[in-house]
Amino acid sequence: MKSPALFTKTISLDSYSITSKKVNYQLSPIQLHESVINKKQGVQTSTGALAIRTGEFTGRSPKDRFIVNDAITKDRVWWGDVNIPFSAQNFDLLYNKVTAYLSQKELFVRDSYACSDPKYRTSIRVINEYPWSNYFAYNMFLRPTDSELTDFEPEWTVINAPGFMADPELDATRQHNFAILNFTKKIALIGGTGYTGEIKKGIFSALNFILPVFKNTLPMHCSANVGPEGDTAIFFGLSGTGKTTLSTDKTRQLIGDDEHGWTNDNTIFNFEGGCYAKVINLSKTSEPEIFSAIRKGAILENVILDDHGVVDYSDTSITPNTRVSYPLDFIENIQPNSIGKNPKNIFFLTADAFGVLPPISKLTPGQAAYHFISGYTAKVAGTEAGITEPVPSFSACFGAPFMPLHPTKYAEMLSAKMKSSGVNVWLVNTGWTGGPYGIGSRMKLSYTRAMINAAIDGTLEAANKDNYHVHSVFGVLQPRVCPNVPTEFLSPRKTWQNDKGFYETAYKLAKSFRDNFKKFESYANSEILEGGPNSI
Repeated sequence: MKSPALFTKTISLDSYSITSKKVNYQLSPIQLHESVINKKQGVQTSTGALAIRTGEFTGRSPKDRFIVNDAITKDRVWWGDVNIPFSAQNFDLLYNKVTAYLSQKELFVRDSYACSDPKYRTSIRVINEYPWSNYFAYNMFLRPTDSELTDFEPEWTVINAPGFMADPELDATRQHNFAILNFTKKIALIGGTGYTGEIKKGIFSALNFILPVFKNTLPMHCSANVGPEGDTAIFFGLSGTGKTTLSTDKTRQLIGDDEHGWTNDNTIFNFEGGCYAKVINLSKTSEPEIFSAIRKGAILENVILDDHGVVDYSDTSITPNTRVSYPLDFIENIQPNSIGKNPKNIFFLTADAFGVLPPISKLTPGQAAYHFISGYTAKVAGTEAGITEPVPSFSACFGAPFMPLHPTKYAEMLSAKMKSSGVNVWLVNTGWTGGPYGIGSRMKLSYTRAMINAAIDGTLEAANKDNYHVHSVFGVLQPRVCPNVPTEFLSPRKTWQNDKGFYETAYKLAKSFRDNFKKFESYANSEILEGGPNSI
């Protein structure tokens, strides 16, 4: 296929102190695809998708993520292990080194947007060392029209130099890789890592600060879809809980699968223009929409191919975090303009490997805030070195690494929106039933879908109104009946057939919740504190 001519507009990077003699501006996907192949930085798969390897880093590096401590952030950011401060002076010194490095390289520049709602739209310039990184930015951010590019002025800039290695002793980093947000200069500076997720998460972390502080809008690490009647459903969940799978429903239109904002007008808008999905063990049967999206224009990361370019999605020899990025319109059933209204149901997804949380339960506003702040799921044996039994895992707001403010700020905003909109919040256990991991079995996807559908269409509430069973440890409301789900399945205690073991395990998990929540107690109001589990 012959490549089309370059976009006619040229661009200077002098304002960034970058003097590269070859700057490729706004290349098309075809041009970027060809550039990657010609530079031998990737290969084409049997479906036409591009397959690349991100190098040393195949995932984010949270301990190497920094925020510049300045007048904007000093008294607002929740500083600590998640949001690590970096001095403005050290940023400037490192920035000068990175721009000097990039000045000697061929570069790829892309102008784009984040936030599908025009009221919140943010203009972004992405400067990349590698063409496949720029291709990722094309897939994941919103794409301006040619007319919008004529007078494009970026508000934020991502400077991405995977080949630049920092010197920790001189550059004040932890190791040679880094991702630094500077809110005064509106720059996300990324180096030493080829993992593309750092590019999108840099901008979205910035929005998770900007939207609540300056726009009174709640940012959410979630997926969302909208039904035929215009009702929006929101899905929070950590990796492995089913967030992407459960929000992709042939009867509902997908708004987005990862990052959204909730405005005071009860509008839900997508931050992104694409999807970045895990493909470990992907099959056409299990996730047909994602499987079909892996074609020319999609980028696969760190997968294994055979000699014919066929991907083995079960192969984790490089990483279990194999990924694909593609434009949102590669999914057939999407919501026009990536905006929804009228949020009616929120689902907190957790893969409870202890098997003590109900398959679905209804939460009060206080419980919703508590579980939102907690962000619970569980790790099981084999997921990480040294894990031989289930281990509780907590990530505040179901996305702690991306949340610059204190988690209670987001939780209080969520509670207020719950109350004003009358939205229902459900805790959904996609993990284990009949006992913990190793004894019980994984929840059936068909049952989980049936429970979510019943919650969305109102039949779950209608069948259980004033007749919910209160979970004796976690205090959540368990439905006694649900269409298309066996009644005995709804009670985790009954599925165990071992009351002593069930309660011992439930109280053990409850203690983990309380221990984790201690660092939030002084910031949380009484309603949130009362939303936690009982103690013995």
